[in-house]
Amino acid sequence: MFLALRELKHAKMRYLLIGFIMVLIAWLVLFVTGLAQGLASDNASSIQNMKANHLVIQKEADNRLNRSILTEKDFEDIQKYTGDDSITPLGVQMTTVTRSNSTAKVDAALFAIDTNRMLAPEVVEGSMISEEKADEILADRSLKEEDFKLGDQVVDQTSGKTFTIVGFTEGQSFSHAPVLHMNYKGWESIHTAGAGRGLFFNAIALTASSEQADALNEQFPGVDVITKKDALQGIPGFKEEQGSLTMMIAFLYIIAAFVLAVFFYVITIQKMNQFGVLKAIGAQTAFLAKNLISQVLLLSVVSLVISIALTYGVAAIIGSGLPFVLSPSMVLLTSGLFLLVSLIGSLFSLYRVIKIDAIEAIGRAE
Repeated sequence: MFLALRELKHAKMRYLLIGFIMVLIAWLVLFVTGLAQGLASDNASSIQNMKANHLVIQKEADNRLNRSILTEKDFEDIQKYTGDDSITPLGVQMTTVTRSNSTAKVDAALFAIDTNRMLAPEVVEGSMISEEKADEILADRSLKEEDFKLGDQVVDQTSGKTFTIVGFTEGQSFSHAPVLHMNYKGWESIHTAGAGRGLFFNAIALTASSEQADALNEQFPGVDVITKKDALQGIPGFKEEQGSLTMMIAFLYIIAAFVLAVFFYVITIQKMNQFGVLKAIGAQTAFLAKNLISQVLLLSVVSLVISIALTYGVAAIIGSGLPFVLSPSMVLLTSGLFLLVSLIGSLFSLYRVIKIDAIEAIGRAE
């Protein structure tokens, strides 16, 4: 480490430039990662935060909740088979709403739930909807940006029904739209023209093991038991959106590896004479390799610290205008991968250090 620090101090400008490039790359990787997580949350946080781990949907619905139709009888049969009182139906519908005193339209997702079961979201402001009233809803806090407030009358443009906001939730969105939770009475009131098929739902939420899910699939051939991950992939645009961002992040790591490899390889070539002299006077190859790795790790760690600060700083400045979520665990994972990529990028330089011939290097130095 002593030699590594002395060299960094001696060639400040050279290593400052390398460090600047590493900061920019790490910053871009962290920011795109946060954007990917933010878009995923904005697209499907209602499913991600759901306490259930499996969903029962109609067969051949392609994992899309809006394509699935299940009846009350389907729910009763599945509940009777499982013997689990905690399973609960879920209704999902995309719609457009307005406030009763405004003509401005807002896209939203309606979720029909049993407020006494596991799909009931946490209320962060106001109160939980009553099971006895059909005209109460919970709204995601993002609707506050559209000037929605507690007590506002909300009109569903599809059915023409009016509901009152009695509480706000947090982290409840579906298909990039805020979720409005209602009870089954409210759900029934907006589907009175259901072609005489009675009350229906889109899915049944339950907590089950993989074996129990397989058993349900065998017992009920008309349904599919899918995981929450499958349900996320079925949300329109979710897989494509996340796939594009993941590919961008992967390419950034590859670019980082190549850039760092070239920088350190060129610097190593420039120092071949010095390395040869050090070997000639007794420096071990392991010592020189340790010096190189120490430089790479030191530059990477400092660059990461600066990049993390920049990422959170920019996110704070942008605010809620951009869907951005970067959890501490993801920061640690991204930082670990970046350090690994940095070390991989230094392998070419390390190989040259190992292969240095002291006599030949001294000859060149003379």
